[in-house]
Amino acid sequence: MNVTTTVVSAPGLRHSRAALVAAVAGFFVITLDAVVVNVALRQISLDLGATITGLQWIVDGYTLLFASCLLSAGAFSDRMGARRAYAIGMAAFVITSLGCGLAPTVAVLIIARILQGTAAAMMLPASMALIGEAFPDPAKRAHAVGMWAMGGALASISGPVLGGLLSLVDWRLIFLINLPVGSAALILLRRVPRSAHRSVPVDWAGQITAVTAMCALTYGAIEAGAAGITAPLTLIAFALFILAGAGFVVAEGRGKHPMVPLPLLRDRTLAVSIGIGFSYMVGYFGLPFVMSLYAQQERGLSPVETGVVFVPMMLGGAILTPFIAGLSERLGARPLISCGMTLMAIGLTVIALLPASTPMWLLAAVMVLVGLAGPLVIPTITAVLLNSFDAQRAGTVSGVFNTSRQVGGALAVAVFGSLLARSTTFLQGFATSLLIAAGLALVMAILATRLPRR
Repeated sequence: MNVTTTVVSAPGLRHSRAALVAAVAGFFVITLDAVVVNVALRQISLDLGATITGLQWIVDGYTLLFASCLLSAGAFSDRMGARRAYAIGMAAFVITSLGCGLAPTVAVLIIARILQGTAAAMMLPASMALIGEAFPDPAKRAHAVGMWAMGGALASISGPVLGGLLSLVDWRLIFLINLPVGSAALILLRRVPRSAHRSVPVDWAGQITAVTAMCALTYGAIEAGAAGITAPLTLIAFALFILAGAGFVVAEGRGKHPMVPLPLLRDRTLAVSIGIGFSYMVGYFGLPFVMSLYAQQERGLSPVETGVVFVPMMLGGAILTPFIAGLSERLGARPLISCGMTLMAIGLTVIALLPASTPMWLLAAVMVLVGLAGPLVIPTITAVLLNSFDAQRAGTVSGVFNTSRQVGGALAVAVFGSLLARSTTFLQGFATSLLIAAGLALVMAILATRLPRR
């Protein structure tokens, strides 16, 4: 076999800290750009003359390519080395963010957002692999993963309010803010030792079929929400997803160097993790989507006021995050993940069943339960994955896991949007959407008991 592996010695403390800060910065801007744009859509529409369809693709273009490119990006990280892959991804993210901020038309902004999502996909698995390399000790790695998750938590907290405030000055600032953060991460990355990499032939068949399948599935879900499940484009997209998915399975089963070996998908830990990641994002992305529409359309809140509603939810998760590593060491992974998914299920169910006259402050308080699920579930399941597979598979495993997460978020927005549009009343679609998310969360709370104890 024409396979060579480069091994690099473990980094020192200074280099490990540099790797962690760079990874945290990357996760921060990736998460920020997934949540910051929603509250600025009105200003973008007024400035560029965007239609409703154009605004939808400004939001969905990022998620679409992010979700569809993650599998290929994980394999790319393993082959090229985490540091180099992360540097390329971050540089591309900075450039595409500049393109978003300077976009003269809606079409240019949509293209820039699509390319930005591709760059984000390249960065995410590489950032997780960087942490795995920089902290070989499981206990220290758990603490590092907690800090990495804090970057996403801070972005989630600040995103809605920051987007509203910056859009009052100029909506372009919500993208240009990525430039100093990304530049600082690239400077820090120069202190990180070169990563190990595997030199193997590229699995072009697997990459092409995977990207095609994920793009088709995500596009089909979005089109189903806009035009209906029986619309021609929807049916074509889902048919293409089935064909490309079957092609992916064949390519990975017969290929000499598959980017996602099929035996890997049969691993119980990874299989349960995929389900948890998917279900978590259905609730975590689905709730802000339907609640933002509810707050502005049904309760008359402004974009900034709507962003404030989410602060307790995000802040509760951020406060809990620093304690997760210690709790994981004492209690193990199973109870934390199961507890987090249970809290999410309870919170979503209560919100769905509360009467329409419920004060917004009370809804914001109940949403804290969903926010607490974040630190209990994501850093814990991430640490489980990093500790369950060798370092050279970290990029591939994280790519598979994060693909399930992004697909969950994308499908939640598409399906819940369809339910809101087609239900007899808005509140009926609102409640149905949240109860579906709660049911998925409860099922995964039970299945989490199948994970390794630590």
